[in-house]
Parts: sequence; C-alpha cells; structure tokens
Amino acid sequence: MKKLILCIQLLSIAFYGIAQDKQLTIQDAMSNARTTLAPENLSQIQFIYGTEDYVYAKKIGNEPVWMSGNFKSQHEQQFLSLVQLNQKLKSFQKNTLKSMPVIQFNQGPDWILTVNGSKVAFNPVKNTYKVLIDQSIGSKTSVEQSTAGYIAYLDNFNLFVTNGTDQNQVTKDGSKDIVYASSVHRDEFGITKGTFWSNSGKLLAFYRMDQSMVSDYPIIDWTTRPAKNVNIKYPMAGDKSHEVTVGVYNADTKAVVYLKTGEPVEQYLTNIAWSPDDKYIYIAVLNRGQNHMKLNQYDAATGDFVKTLFEEKDEKYVEPLVPMLFLKNDPAKFIWQSNRDGWNHLYLYDLNGKVLKQLTKGNWEVLDVKGFNSKGDQLFYVSTEESPITRNLYVLNLKSGKSNRITQGFAVHGAQVSTSGNTVIDNYSSPEQPRVIQLIETATAKTKTLLKAPNPLAAFATENSSIFTIKSNSGDDLYCSLYKPVDYDSTKKYPVIVYWYGGSHAQLILNSWNAGAGDYWFRYMAEHGYVVLTIDTRGSDNRGRAFEQSMFRRAGDVQMEDMMKAVDYLKGLPYVDSANMGLFGWSFGGFGTVDFMVTHPGIFKAAVAGGPVINWKFYEVMYTERYMDTPQENPEGYAATDLSSKVDQLKGKLMLIHGLQDPVVVQQHSVDFVKKAVDKGIQVDYMIYPGHEHNVIGKDRAHLYQKVTDYFMQNLK
Repeated sequence: MKKLILCIQLLSIAFYGIAQDKQLTIQDAMSNARTTLAPENLSQIQFIYGTEDYVYAKKIGNEPVWMSGNFKSQHEQQFLSLVQLNQKLKSFQKNTLKSMPVIQFNQGPDWILTVNGSKVAFNPVKNTYKVLIDQSIGSKTSVEQSTAGYIAYLDNFNLFVTNGTDQNQVTKDGSKDIVYASSVHRDEFGITKGTFWSNSGKLLAFYRMDQSMVSDYPIIDWTTRPAKNVNIKYPMAGDKSHEVTVGVYNADTKAVVYLKTGEPVEQYLTNIAWSPDDKYIYIAVLNRGQNHMKLNQYDAATGDFVKTLFEEKDEKYVEPLVPMLFLKNDPAKFIWQSNRDGWNHLYLYDLNGKVLKQLTKGNWEVLDVKGFNSKGDQLFYVSTEESPITRNLYVLNLKSGKSNRITQGFAVHGAQVSTSGNTVIDNYSSPEQPRVIQLIETATAKTKTLLKAPNPLAAFATENSSIFTIKSNSGDDLYCSLYKPVDYDSTKKYPVIVYWYGGSHAQLILNSWNAGAGDYWFRYMAEHGYVVLTIDTRGSDNRGRAFEQSMFRRAGDVQMEDMMKAVDYLKGLPYVDSANMGLFGWSFGGFGTVDFMVTHPGIFKAAVAGGPVINWKFYEVMYTERYMDTPQENPEGYAATDLSSKVDQLKGKLMLIHGLQDPVVVQQHSVDFVKKAVDKGIQVDYMIYPGHEHNVIGKDRAHLYQKVTDYFMQNLK
C-alpha cells in the first residue's frame, strides 16, 4: 500500500510539474484574468425576494437557465429556462426573447428585467406585466424611477419627470454651465448621482450646479479633421469653485422649491436623505475648508432651514461619505457613520441630534452597512475587525448593542443577506482558495457549500505571493505582497519591480485571491524573473483616520518614508539585485513614483508613472484642498510637491504615460514635467493613449502593460 501511495504521489508530482510549465501571456494577465482565467463563479447569484431560496444563471448544454436551491434542499432544481420565460411573457406579446436576460429576483415580488430595451416588471404570481422605463427614456441620462412609478431623466441638459403618459419639464435653463440632476463636487464625499426620490416616490430632490464661474479647460478631440477643442469645467486648487443648490420637485403639484442652504455658496452639499414621512430632507453641509460639517434639516415643502442636528469638526478635515440611515421600526432614530474616534463606526442618534449610543467601537473600520433584518431589530455590516486585509459580515443587535460575526475564515468575504436576515450568501476568497460560495444560517452558523472553485492557474508556472508587514517610522504596520521569481534560486540575484498607490480611498493588498490584485501582471513578471513587491503605505484606506491623515499638507512625504522602508527590506534580501530595481504607479501612485525618483534619485534604476499628478496646483479643488489646504494657505506644501521644479535631480530612466482625454489628472501635469525636462536637458520617455481618459481600459490595456513590461525589461536586465 505504501509503495502504491508513493507511486501515485510521484506520478502526481510529475504531472504537476508538466502541468505548471505553461506561461502567462500579457493577454492572459490583463484580459483573460477577468474571463477564461477568472475563478469559477455562480453567475448573478441572488436571493428570491421574501424567501430563503437562491437562484443563479448557468448554461445546460447551450441553453441558459436559472437554477435554484436553499439551505434544506438536497439538490438544486431548474427554476427558469428561456422557453419557460417566453411562455410566461406570451400573453403580453413579449415572447420573442432570443437570449436569457439579466433578471433581478431580489428587488420585490416582481421580477425586474429588460425586454427589447425597456425595463419591465413581471409578477409570476399575479401574471402581470408593467413597463417601468420605456426604451425611449432608458437611453437618456440620469434615469431614476420612483416607487410611485415616476421617472426622472435628463434631456438636453434639463430635468424631466414622467409617469409614462404625462411628461413635465422641471427645469428650463439647463446648459453646460447650469447642470441639473447629475453628480456634483466631482464625485467626492460619496456622491454618485444627482436625483433622490422620496420614500413615497412623489417628491424628487435634485442637484443644481452652477459652474459658469469655473474656468474652462481644453480637452482635444483628435478623431475629427481638423481636431477640435472640447472644454470641460475644471476647478483647480485655490481657484473659484462651482456653486450647488438642491431643488425639490413635487410630482403631484409640479411645483419646485429650492432648499435654503445659505452662505457661503462655495460649500459642499452631500449625504442627502429623506425623513421616513417625506416632510424633511437632511444634508451634510461641509465648508470649503472641509474641516467643519453640519448635519442640517430642511423643510421639503418650503425649502426652509429647520435646524442643525449636530456638527463635526477636525483640525485637518471631515469627510462625510454615507447618508443617515433611519431605523426600520423607529423613525425618530437614525444611524450615522463617523470616524470621530479615529475609526469609522456607527452611532445611534435621535432627531434632536443627541447621541444615544456608539453602536460599534474598536481599532477597526466599518466599511459597509448591508441593512436590517425583516424585524428591524438587527443590522448587518461589513468590517475589518479581524484584520485590515480581511472582510467579514457581522450582525448587530440594536437593543443590546452586541455584535456577532457571521462569516468565518481569514479571507475577504462578500455577502448578500436574505430579506428575513436568516440566511446569507457568502462569496469569499483567500490566496489559497480562488472562490468559495456558501450559504450560512445566521441563527445556527451552519454552512452549505454551493461552489468551491478550482485554481484557474493550475496549468501555469506561477505561485501565490507572500503577504507580510514591515514597520513605518511611526510604528504602523505596512502591508506588503511579494512574488518571488518562478524557479527561484536562492543563490541568484533578481531585478525588482515595486508597485504602489499610497493615496486615500485605495487599498491594494487583501488576503484574497491574487492578493487583491485584479489582474495577473505581477505573476507574469515573476515568470520573467522579477521580484515583484506591492505596498500599502500610510495614506492608504481602511487603516483609520491617523493613518490616512498622516499626509496632510505634505502629500508624498510619508509615502516616500514608507517606500524607503520597503527599499531597505528589499536590500536585505540576499536574492535581490538592488542595482536593478523599478518603480511603478498610477494616478496618486504616479505622483509618488515621480516624487520618489526626483527626491531620492538613484535608488530605482527605472520607473513608470501613469496619469501622474505633477503639481497639486493643477489638481481639482475638492480632493486637493482636503489633503493640502489651498495653495494660498499652504505655499510650502505646494512648493514641495511641484515635481517639475525638481526635474534636474532625476537619475535613471523615467517613462510618463497619459490618457489623451484625461479629465481627472489633466495632461498639463505630465506635459509640464516634460517641458521642464527639455529645458534642463534631462531625458524622459513619454507615451500617450488617445481616446482614453484617466485609465487605459478595454483591449488597449494589454498594450499598455506590454509597453510597461518592455520598458522594465529594457532597463532592468
């Protein structure tokens, strides 16, 4: 028996060695990583509203079907085929679907799907069919439907509201300068849209942004002959910003009032929330200095200011990101998220602005609130309580204040909660396990595995990275991920590539599949003989307020300190060729890359900076002034981060890359650096991507990474 086992083991090793000879290509690393080489999944898995049953889409043969099951079922069953769906739609003369559409089963008793370009609701029990958003409206922008059946949308810069038959033009002065019903403040402060229907669905709050006073900024459209200029509004740090107000439209009376949000007009209005009875609107009003927030209450009928519930101040900045959440069973109480104690946590308030209880507490962050159970006495949330590099679902008893962890295992968990709160779909991964999908009974903690995905890279010559920490000068743990070269030999020395970001609202390293990276490029470079290190420096997300605010008024300083710690670590590894190291970053990471190359010249032999901020005076008001104050208030800080002024300190090879239509980090940044380099006789390399904005996406992404790969291979070997 032992000989047989040994033979089997030897055969397994032999086959394993053969199987892992395959090499990743750039196409594999950048495109197939999201398709054929992505971990297996249960497509569109979701709960059926009001039940503990789950459904997901799959193909049986060539036929698309929806499969269903629950915690108690022994086997999954076919829930809905395309033939069955067409039969159900036959009485409505809509039985011509050629392919299975995406269907939402978890939004209510109706199935929500798109039929011939129209968003429709089909009730399988009542056998009713209703067009929610006709295809003629669905093609408009800022389309949002209310619970009462009204639809708001933008057309030719103006806001319209229709119920399908009666259409009303709410505004008439919309233009490129006067922007309605759209995301404002350049998508900062958690803002993602510009319309907010009330609970009844009959009142609509909407943004109005006057940006006529903001300077035009040219973006060149190179696709025409001759090329033409397309101006955007881009408020740069310290300059005049736009002015925002909030309107309220009554769908019954067709009247519009504007909330009296007061002076100064250069302020930020965010976290819009309706009271449960629709009488009031609550707004987090933040001053331009971003160090003083007021949670204000306004009368929705008159627009009058009612009162300030409470205020938050910080010597550096306050950043409200999430609207108040009213308790399901008590409209006189709400939950507010704040990092006032140094970490983002949940606080229970009454409508007088009194803190009744801090619901969560500790040196960890609440990241997402999933909602209440059906009884309203429990709240589900996701946090980093276990570790900054994992994510877990917890349930909070609102009466006792006690929390229980639902998901288990040192991993990154993504969770869906059933309507009742009794069952959870847990979709998680770790570096060792590409994906596991399981059901969890919240009361018993029992689990049922629905999928355990095999390693999609089993045939490739690649290994997982190691995740570890190093200490910053301030004593903080800095998380790192390191890939050793494939066929690593401890007696050899290998070139190095370091990738980083280092700015706020980003975290690169997680204890999930591929260490949290969205592609396999790091593995690709390890196959080609490189040590690849990724680091989350101070300034990164989900590590508490002090960790992020450490870069206040001197962006780049703590990041460079932490990068020096990473360099010291790398130099301490006997297999690292410290004479051949490369640095790579994009956006804030591009800024950090150029900053390091001119401030600590000679450490990295080559570097690539994509979409880099070069001078914070050229970046937009909202983001820049939060971390740097204005150029007038902080001239020393801005001077220290004007990287073009340090171009003559550059040693080594540097390539700048920029999307030619970038409206976020405008091209003037990299152009200014190149001009100063030419003036000083300094050689730099430059690559543009026409048609792309801040990120190079789609099929051209493989081209981008081939360009980066070639640059490092030319200069580090």
